Amino acid sequence: MTAFMPPERPLAHPKQDLRRAYRDGQAPGVGTGGRVWLWRLMTFVPAILTTMGLIAVFTDFFAMDGLNAFETALIALVAVTFFWISLSVSTVTVGIFNLLRPVRASRPGAVTPLKTALLVPVYNENPGDVFGNAAAMLTQLSARAHMHDYTLFILSDTRDEAIAEAELQAFATLKTRLGPELKLHYRRRADNVDRKVGNLADWVERWGGGYAAMLVLDADSLMSAEAIIALTDEMSADPSAGLIQSVPQLIGADTLFGRVQQFSNTVYGAVLAEGLATWSDREGNYWGHNAIIRTQAFAASAGLPKLDTFRSKGALILSHDFVEAGLLRRAGWAVRFLPRIKGSYEEVPANLIDYVRRDRRWCQGNLQHLNILGSKGFHTATRFHLFHGAMSYLLSPAWFALLTVWAVMGVSAEENVIRYFTGQNPQVSWPEMSHVNNVFILLFMYGMLLAPKFLGATAISRTGLRLRDLGGPVQFAFSFVTEIVVSILYAPILMVQQTLAVLRTYAGLKEVWTPQQRAGGRYSLITHMKFHALETVTGAALFFGMYEGIITLWLLPIAVSLLGAVPLSLLSGLKLTRHKWMARQMGTAEVFNAPAIIRAARRERKQMHDVLDAERVAAE
Repeated sequence: MTAFMPPERPLAHPKQDLRRAYRDGQAPGVGTGGRVWLWRLMTFVPAILTTMGLIAVFTDFFAMDGLNAFETALIALVAVTFFWISLSVSTVTVGIFNLLRPVRASRPGAVTPLKTALLVPVYNENPGDVFGNAAAMLTQLSARAHMHDYTLFILSDTRDEAIAEAELQAFATLKTRLGPELKLHYRRRADNVDRKVGNLADWVERWGGGYAAMLVLDADSLMSAEAIIALTDEMSADPSAGLIQSVPQLIGADTLFGRVQQFSNTVYGAVLAEGLATWSDREGNYWGHNAIIRTQAFAASAGLPKLDTFRSKGALILSHDFVEAGLLRRAGWAVRFLPRIKGSYEEVPANLIDYVRRDRRWCQGNLQHLNILGSKGFHTATRFHLFHGAMSYLLSPAWFALLTVWAVMGVSAEENVIRYFTGQNPQVSWPEMSHVNNVFILLFMYGMLLAPKFLGATAISRTGLRLRDLGGPVQFAFSFVTEIVVSILYAPILMVQQTLAVLRTYAGLKEVWTPQQRAGGRYSLITHMKFHALETVTGAALFFGMYEGIITLWLLPIAVSLLGAVPLSLLSGLKLTRHKWMARQMGTAEVFNAPAIIRAARRERKQMHDVLDAERVAAE
């Protein structure tokens, strides 16, 4: 359905060949100075040195009688898992260091008017929320002084006819209310071939020639006028930029699990994002939405081919954003990340099951990147982004393997799981881990895992956060401790679920894409028990081993979390807004001092819901 679209302005969008390097003749090229390499050294060298130090400690633990194959493999496993923890710490440290430096102008040239399309791809989403957000953004843009020309497109891939009808009603309502001066268009594809990738490609190929830039949003995205204008200004002033990404802040959380994600993203994510932006510089990444893209550059350089793997031929590239950023950089365009542009928002899964189901889809897409690492022309930074995305999921099986080994090793060489069940000397010569060694390793690991949180909390004033936006000093301290405790409780469950996601992917199980349960799905006790069966069994096995004296008590926190996976999962969807004192917990600016765009979106969404509800009642 294109009746509500402007005249077509076709733009060639060829599929790229990953077997051959490509350079866009229109790209001015990207240069990285010596300072960028200094930042990268400051990030990666400490992580490598710290990991090497831990390897030396473990080698010293185990090498009294020489290292056997098992001990060598165990040390390698520790090194792989710990490097990424250490890299996170050093990235946060670099971010804080950069925040302490004087602010310098980032724009390389003058700002000129830019014709920009705001693209909102949707698939069976709540029309009231989608069009309510659109109304808030367009209305706020119209009230701000700027030189750019904005048009908003709702690009529907909706398959549900009832939702599609509501989309048309919402579009007609909003179009009438906003008037002709605010440009709003709607298109629904007859066939949603290639999902979101195909949805955006269809717009680029048919209408992309009419717009210099496209700001890609998600169905739940919300951006302030200031953020939209700032991104457009940056794109206009930097002719080498192919893509400029802002950092989306999480909003809308009113459940326990949602608030943990929102608080963590707000307080700790800011410094992590600053560190990532500092060392990646003009070779950044793309997170799929809330980013502005030069339309011509994207059309010429980032057409996604189908992927041939050992398991399938002609597969759709699922986590397309990472690859598109790499293709733009390969073609000679800069990919920039500007976390200091505030006012970019997205929503968050409300409970643990919804989070895991979304995570399974992301896992399948990120592991697919391992098949793309050898593509011709990709820069080293791009290959690292792709590999890092895959490792974010592969680390969970590695941690699960370490947990298993630690449990099987037992409390001493004389008391371990194999000796307990066989009644004889085990075939494997297990390394001896003393009580002191166990304490040292646990304290060191937990210290490194928590370091980014403490570092982020100490730097909140430098990221633009105010304590009053976090409830004041006392409330912030309580929220900080609460978030740490709750995160520690859920971490082992997520480790097991991500391990299952990896196994499901390599077993060839396809994750069905369904719209995210924005308000949180309702699941029965039986569903929770089935969903968390492996965690429950694993936790029970750990408790049994501790009771029998063959598993160290230092694994007790993990055992508690795994055995309690079902009640913790049920608790994850607890509405904190039920009581006033609960509503303050792990609150961010949305709770204590919501920005104008969030307040406007709430009003617009309610108004749109009222209109659609009245239309539905009248139709009945």
